[in-house]
Amino acid sequence: MRRLPPRTFAAVATAGLLALAGCGTETGDPGGPAAAGDAARTIRAQKVMQLTRTHEETGMTLLEGPVFHPDGGLFLVDVTAPEGKPKVMRVDVRRKTVRTVHTDGRGAYTSAQFSPYDGRLYLTDYAHGEIVSLAPDGGDPRTFFSNDVDGARMNPDDIAFDQAGHLYVSDSRGLSEGAERGRVVRIDRDGEKASVLADDLAATNGISFDAAYRGLWISELTQNRISYLRLGADGDTSSRHTAIRVDGGIAQTDSIAVDADGNLYQGLHGRPALLVYDRHGEHLATVEVPARAEGLDSATNVAITPGGTKAYMTVSGPGGGYLYAFDALGKGTRQSNGG
Repeated sequence: MRRLPPRTFAAVATAGLLALAGCGTETGDPGGPAAAGDAARTIRAQKVMQLTRTHEETGMTLLEGPVFHPDGGLFLVDVTAPEGKPKVMRVDVRRKTVRTVHTDGRGAYTSAQFSPYDGRLYLTDYAHGEIVSLAPDGGDPRTFFSNDVDGARMNPDDIAFDQAGHLYVSDSRGLSEGAERGRVVRIDRDGEKASVLADDLAATNGISFDAAYRGLWISELTQNRISYLRLGADGDTSSRHTAIRVDGGIAQTDSIAVDADGNLYQGLHGRPALLVYDRHGEHLATVEVPARAEGLDSATNVAITPGGTKAYMTVSGPGGGYLYAFDALGKGTRQSNGG
C-alpha cells in the first residue's frame, strides 16, 4: 500500500477501503421479525439526512461511531474530516439538525462511546494509537491512553465498555501489512493498566458485549468472520472461537452492535448494508439502503434508540455521509451503540 497522509491512511486502514464498490441484494418479506426456519428478510432503511460531503483535503468522508447520550442526542464521528471540519457531531434525529461538538488538527477518530463510569465521550484515534476523552459538550479534551501494550503500539478501532467502565478495545494492528496481528486489549477505567485478551486476529474491527456481558463479539475485517471471546469473572478471556463466517463478497466486516435480544448487527464496508444474526449465527435479516441511493458504498455502524427499536446507521461513500433509519429486531441497550 502506498504511503498516505495520516488522516487518509487512518480512514483507509480502519475501514479496509480498497476502492471497493458494489451492492448485493437479498429478497424476503419486509414485514415483522423472521419466523424460525424462514429465509433472511430484507429491511429497507430510509434516509434521515445528509451530514457530510467528500472533503477535498482527504478525498473522502467516512461516518462512524454513532452513540446515544442519555439526553437523547446522537453523537458520531467523521474519520477523515480535516482540521476545521466537524470530527465529532451531535445530531437531533427528531429535528434533523446537526452541530459540531469537536474538531482539531490531529485526530483521526474511528469510534465514539460514552463511559458508564465517568460519563465522558471516549474516542479512538487510529492514526496515533491513542484514546482520548471529551466532556459531552466537546470541551475538556484529555488523552486517556497512549502507551504501548505488550511492547506494541495500538491501532485502536472500536470500544466496548463493561458495566464497571473498563474498556475493551479492538486493535487493528497489522492491517496495512496484511498480517494477522490484530488484538483485543482491555484497559482499566483509570487508564493505568492494559492487557492483551486475544491476539493473532485478522484486523480486529467491531467489538461489542453480548446481552448478558458474558463475552465479546468481535469482527475480523480481512477474514470476514465474527469471533466470540467468552470472558471469565475477572474480565480475562476464558475461551475463543470463530462464531460466524460472513459471506460478504467484496464487502468486509466492520463494526458490531447487539440488541436486547442478543441479535448482532454487523456493519459492512464495501456495501451499504447491515447483516443481522441471532446469537446462534442464524442470518435473520439484511438492512439495505434504497437501490436509488447512489454514491454510497459502506454502512459501517449502527445505534439503536435505548429502550426502543428505531435504529440509525452511518452510511458513506463518494456521494457523502448520511444517516439512515430502520426498525431493529430488538430494543436498544448500551451494547446497541456500535463501537
